[in-house]
Amino acid sequence: MIDKKHHKKLSKFLSLVLRHKPETIGIELDENGWTDIDGLISKIKKYGKPIDTETLELIVKTSDKQRFAINKDGNKIRANQGHSVKIELGYKPKCPPEILYHGTGNKYVESILKTGLVKRNRHHVHLSTNMETAISVGKRHGKPVVFEVLAKKMHGDGFEFFLSENGVWLTDMVPVTYLRKYKNHIGQV
Repeated sequence: MIDKKHHKKLSKFLSLVLRHKPETIGIELDENGWTDIDGLISKIKKYGKPIDTETLELIVKTSDKQRFAINKDGNKIRANQGHSVKIELGYKPKCPPEILYHGTGNKYVESILKTGLVKRNRHHVHLSTNMETAISVGKRHGKPVVFEVLAKKMHGDGFEFFLSENGVWLTDMVPVTYLRKYKNHIGQV
């Protein structure tokens, strides 16, 4: 069993190579973001990080955000979303709930109120079904602020939404007109 600190470091490293910089260790992601587990483990070891199949599977199973998925055959792995490298996750459009939430830091509020939510260097804007998750995400960026997204109305107006394997809702952008009053981390408007 690996300790929590080592587990977290390996998880962050997996996010780096499976979402953003596979070239760091010399792996290739296929068009859907998958890579061979044996090759990944071998390259991570050569990079100087101790890992084995059991540790990798433990990281995938215990990831608090379920960032990774292993295929049915158990021989490939990918990140569920959040990529900055070009891939096609293969998600089918779905009808979202009426309201979704987006957590951010207070320092981004002014920009969001001007431009809406944009994906920047990622494939999609990430949205959650509950305020708690959005607050948690927002805390990563400073004092958290949560925007309510009128997702069902957006969908009715022709915007596509996708649901990732770990329950994160994805869309290309959220125009300002679909953002409802924002709330700070204690729920005040």
